Parts: sequence; C-alpha cells; structure tokens
Amino acid sequence: MTTANAAAPDMPALVPLHCLRHAEPGPPRLAALPTGTPVWVVTRHADVRKLLADPRLDRASLFAPDAPATTLVPNLLDDPEAVLNLDGEAHQRLRRTVQRAFTPRSIARWRPWVGSVVEDLLDGLEAAGSPADVVGAFSRPLPVAVISRLMGLDGLDYERLGRWSDHALSATAYTAEEIRQAMQEFGRFGQQVVDERRKDPGEDLVSSLVEAADRTEGVTEAQLVSLVCGLVVAGHETTMTSLGNALVYLLSDGADGWARIGASEADATAAAEQLLRAVPLGDQETAPGLLRRAVEDVEIGGVLIPAGSVVAADARTANHDPAVYPDGIPLFDALDTPSLTFGAGPHHCLGAWLARMELELALHGLARRFPQLRLVDAPDAIGWRRGLLTRSPQRLAVAW
Repeated sequence: MTTANAAAPDMPALVPLHCLRHAEPGPPRLAALPTGTPVWVVTRHADVRKLLADPRLDRASLFAPDAPATTLVPNLLDDPEAVLNLDGEAHQRLRRTVQRAFTPRSIARWRPWVGSVVEDLLDGLEAAGSPADVVGAFSRPLPVAVISRLMGLDGLDYERLGRWSDHALSATAYTAEEIRQAMQEFGRFGQQVVDERRKDPGEDLVSSLVEAADRTEGVTEAQLVSLVCGLVVAGHETTMTSLGNALVYLLSDGADGWARIGASEADATAAAEQLLRAVPLGDQETAPGLLRRAVEDVEIGGVLIPAGSVVAADARTANHDPAVYPDGIPLFDALDTPSLTFGAGPHHCLGAWLARMELELALHGLARRFPQLRLVDAPDAIGWRRGLLTRSPQRLAVAW
C-alpha cells in the first residue's frame, strides 16, 4: 500500500507517539493555526466534553463564507458535505442512515469473523518466518480486510486505498493540487460504488446506506458519496494507526505487559482502551484538536469565547488530565471515565466500537501466537508516515 514518505536522510528523527510530552491542562488559551488564524485551545477533560456537546460550537460554520482559513491544504475533513461537518437535524438525518450498523450489539455479531481474519493473518505471518514486517503483514491488512467485507468492497485495491487515504488526511505531505486530484478520483470511486449498489443491492453496509438515503428526505447524493468515502478511510486508518503505535509501545517500554495480553482476552480489552487513551493518533503540530466555531458568545472553563472564534478540542491533552487520569495508571486497569479519543457529543465517532474490537482482538491474537515477539531495531530507528494528520510506523521489523 502506498503511504506518505518516511524521513528523508536530512529530516530529524521522531520519537514514538507514546513518548510525546503533553501540556498541562488549564483554562482555554489563545494560539494560532498554521494558517495564522487565531484558535482557542481547550485542554481540560471536562471542558473538552462540554465543548463537543455544546450546539453553540459547531462544525458547519467553519465553512461559512466569512469563516477564516483553518487548513493550508484541503483534506477529507474539509468536505462541507461530510457527516462530520453537518450539525443539528441535517447531521442526525445522515448519521441515522449508518449508525445502526455500528452499535455495540451490531459490532458484536462481527466478532467471530474478525477473529478469523486475525488468525488467518497470523498464519501468514508465521509462515513467512522471522524476522517480518508486522505492519505490512498484519496491522495494515487487518482493518482493510474488515472494512472491505463490511462495505462489500472485496478486491479493493490496497495501493489505491493507501493513496487516497494519505491524500485525504494530508497535512503537509502533498500539494493542494495533488490532494484535489486524488480526492476527485476517490469521489468518482465512491459514486461508482453507490451507483452499483443502487442498481444491484446486496447485504453490505453500502447497500443499506443507499436504501436508507433514498427513502430519507433531505439526504443529498453528494452527502451519501462523501459518507461512503469517509467510511472507507476512517474504517481502516484509525485501527491501522492505533495498532501500529500500540505495538511500538508494547514491544519496547511496555514489554512487561505483552505476556498478559496474550494470556487473557479481558486484559487485552482493558489494555486496548488504555492505549487508545494514552497514545495519540498524531503529533500536536499537525492538528491542535477537533475544530469547532462559536456561533455565539460562550463561556468555557471560566473564559469567554467570542462569537465567530475558532476553537480546538485538544483531546490528546484532555486524555492525560491528572484530574481524571492520574499518572501511572496500570495498563490493565479499567477506565472509570471514558477517554475522548473518539470524541463526544453528537459527533462521537461512529466506528468507535469497531476500532476497539479490532485492536483488542489483534493485540490478544498476536501476543498469544508470538509470546516472544520483539522489535528488531531500536524505536529511534523507526521510519514514520509523515506529513499526515495521523502518524504510525511505515514498517516495523519484528522477530520471535
């Protein structure tokens, strides 16, 4: 699968994401986006939750004619037709077309099949022999296989998917024109899939989406296509990134927990939740947080945010707020308070339960099959996918 470039010889090395320092949570502070636009950064757990649930802070107004620039180049998150960027009834109308497929009960029905995919990939990894690239053989193909099956996209070209995904989530890796061309191609793919399912529906998620959208007044074709493309990217990117970064931690600083993850599926579940909380999906520099815009004056954390202001919900810092998550929480302790990794409020990530299930099954299966798994190279030698809104290893050489 094509991915963003790893470090060039003259680029500084990056530390693993679990080693990043986090700012001390505090009242909202004024900073600036890479575009120069002022942004209020919200860092305390309680304040971030409030921000994400408050209708006075929305997504749609980020695309109003008077809205300031928030990105240097376009990306998938900038699509005004995307479910992420709709609010109120328009958002709920589109979200209802898909949310039933991603409830905990619905996802639980997929567990045996996802488990079988994990085992098949582990068979292939074992057959290839030690050493091996666990990213190329396991953490990348697993979520692609799952979302392809869920959406009826068997045979999806991994190279094309990788190219679209990297361009869709680009921060600095590609030019605006390169991104526009890739997104136009991706959009044509999404429209083709919608047209095919409308003509010949099946039992897959896309067929259900098309049927629901066609009988729901107000859902446009552009919104439907955007939803399909968004699910294709989000359905594999979060799990691939989380799994790759979790393995960097668990095979280095967190190696003491590896055997326990393999011995107990319950412990693997607890560890997955802690890792999703503690290890961010990307660097703070590429994105300060989930953006909103104030449609009227609103007070957050004792600070008055003026109407029209851009606000960033810094979930990464909030996930380390000592008022909620004291330092040194054991990897296998259950979380008393849910993390903000998947957001909160009306825009809480639809695929959160699927990502959780894939991560816990993947970690448990890999640790059970390869209890002596270890990194071949030191963590500071890892080549990273760079210039994207997310960061994960390009490859990860392991031995057993």
